[in-house]
Amino acid sequence: KIREQESDHGEDGSAPKAAAVRGGSPRGGVRWWLSVAADMFMVLCGQTVATLLGRLYYNSGGNSKWMATLTQSAGSPLLAILLLFTPAPAADEPRPAAAKMAPIYVGLGIIIGFDNLMYSYALQYLPVSTFSLVAATQLGFNSVTSRLINAQRFTVLIANSVVVLTFSAALLGIGASSDETASSVPRGKYPAGFALTLAASAVFALILSLFEATFEKVVRTRTLRWVLRAQLWTNVVASTVSAVGLLASGDWRTIPAEMAAFKDGRARYVATLVGTAVSWQVMAVGSLRLIVRVSSLFANVTGTLSLPLVPVFAVALFGDRMTGIKAVSMLMAVWGFLSYAYQQYIDGRRAAGAGKGRAAAECRVCAARAGSDPDSPA
Repeated sequence: KIREQESDHGEDGSAPKAAAVRGGSPRGGVRWWLSVAADMFMVLCGQTVATLLGRLYYNSGGNSKWMATLTQSAGSPLLAILLLFTPAPAADEPRPAAAKMAPIYVGLGIIIGFDNLMYSYALQYLPVSTFSLVAATQLGFNSVTSRLINAQRFTVLIANSVVVLTFSAALLGIGASSDETASSVPRGKYPAGFALTLAASAVFALILSLFEATFEKVVRTRTLRWVLRAQLWTNVVASTVSAVGLLASGDWRTIPAEMAAFKDGRARYVATLVGTAVSWQVMAVGSLRLIVRVSSLFANVTGTLSLPLVPVFAVALFGDRMTGIKAVSMLMAVWGFLSYAYQQYIDGRRAAGAGKGRAAAECRVCAARAGSDPDSPA
């Protein structure tokens, strides 16, 4: 029993090895990769559909920024239903005090609410293809917040990705005057949309790093139940912020007229908002699961995978022009993503090699102890 306890703890014997298990299954195993792949699929589908539906809302006659903001967090009650079907917590599962978690939920929820508002303005002021490409800068911002908050290693590949993504966004800003679109984007709002997208991307990167720090230092467990709980309560607070803004701004008075004037009628108006709300929750849950399974950086990397998808769909659905500048920016963004992906691959190989080395060392120690045991059979 003593030997079993020693093998389950780190070298200092103070805490279980975090690298061995992450998200409920061995890191790097087949089940772990299948779970990660499922989470990545949720992020890709949720983010792509939510972005396109958000643009469709504005193109079809929607104009309320606060309503668009509310849809980004209003789907959170669905998470309460999922919580009912999650397994009961284990007897030894950490249970942080409510007094400790409540300020975290409130603080993160308020930040998420205002970040959603910036994204709502940005999505109205930019073509969806340009919006998605400028939003790629959140990967660069996240490398900084991960370094400062989560002690993420800053390698040459990550630095390369940050530089490439920064130039990708700057290229879009320089080519703003040549951007043409058939979408109903207000003329003259491009600079504001560009600045708001950059600001929202920086805040979103901060949110991801704060979530990772919360699970690492406060929650100290990575179960689906805690992922859903964190997502539920932060989004409830964000929805409250959006609802207060909707009432205080007077936008709620325009909703009946907006619904009546919406292209193809009220049913499509409701379906667009409901679809947007559900898609954002799918994306958020998948992203948060990637944060607790891998890291906030990996969750952000996965989000950039939707970059080639959104502009293509935007060209087909909204008439956005895929100009040469956008094409080059998209290729640079993909290059930045590949740098991150390759770094993840290298880290995984190193972790696997280190794990095998530790296992071999433990086996040699156990064999030496067994050989020195006077009661052991000859």
